[in-house]
Amino acid sequence: MAASMSRCKLRILLKKYDNRHVLKLLSNSYTVESGYQNNGSSKKKTHFGFQSVTEEEKEEKVYSVFKNVADKYDLMNDAMSGGIHRLWKDHFIRRLNPKQGTKLIDVAGGTGDIAFRFLKYACTENNGNLNDFDFTSDFSAEDFEMPDFESEQLLGNQEHTSHVTVCDINQSMLEVGQGRASQAGINQGISWLKGNAESLPVQDNTFDAYTIAFGIRNCTHIDKVVEEAYRVLKPGGRFMCLEFSRVPNPLIRRVYDEYSFQVIPVLGQILASDWDSYKYLVESIRQFPCQEDFKTLIQTCGFSAVTYENLTFGVVAIHSGFKL
Repeated sequence: MAASMSRCKLRILLKKYDNRHVLKLLSNSYTVESGYQNNGSSKKKTHFGFQSVTEEEKEEKVYSVFKNVADKYDLMNDAMSGGIHRLWKDHFIRRLNPKQGTKLIDVAGGTGDIAFRFLKYACTENNGNLNDFDFTSDFSAEDFEMPDFESEQLLGNQEHTSHVTVCDINQSMLEVGQGRASQAGINQGISWLKGNAESLPVQDNTFDAYTIAFGIRNCTHIDKVVEEAYRVLKPGGRFMCLEFSRVPNPLIRRVYDEYSFQVIPVLGQILASDWDSYKYLVESIRQFPCQEDFKTLIQTCGFSAVTYENLTFGVVAIHSGFKL
């Protein structure tokens, strides 16, 4: 109850004070609720699932988790979502509705799930027709009618060519994505970048769209991630985030929690011999702010027309905002 009152007060303050000042207050609120105040320690504390760790330890632990699951990333997503993650990602790209010539940065997208869908959507004549698709075997350059980047025609008309930059801090995840692209023969319209979501190695005002799917909750400072998204987007650019969220219905939430805590770690152990990574992923969802709080944070970072859409009873949510 006290935590809810605190968040309500912050939303009221948002209408009275400078957004940057409120962002600082909002970030501190998340810190207190998650139990990672400094408490006089020389190293700032944060959460890793339900554990209290230093910020440096969290970065190392998160890196280790995704290094461990990189080769079985699709299996992990199937366990976490019951296989529905493919439908969520398809819907996510439909909501983005990219046009020919869109320059996208997909952050925390190392394995290419969002990038490949973006290219399929943006580079085919039948935009929006995302049929059932095996991205490991049926994905090919011909499916996208990708032009040759070395041709004179393209060099003289680059503004009409869609392109996605896949950015991930984890080299193992990037290698999985690059391997999938290579296996499918996709070497045009996509580039790979190792970088931290909280400090992107990218110039200001570079991209038309920014996406991050099932990645932001693993970052230490989610406010910095959103601020970086605002910085690298061009004026008029769009921020979109797909992330596990809060189920408002108490009955459905109870069933979902039972599945999450009692089934997912067991599946992780059976399918990947990795209980701890899957246990962390379940716990990390509960540490992420609810839909309304995350919407407020996005607004305080400067984005306008911020909305969110719940999918599957609120198990996941799509947040969207524009840099105007």
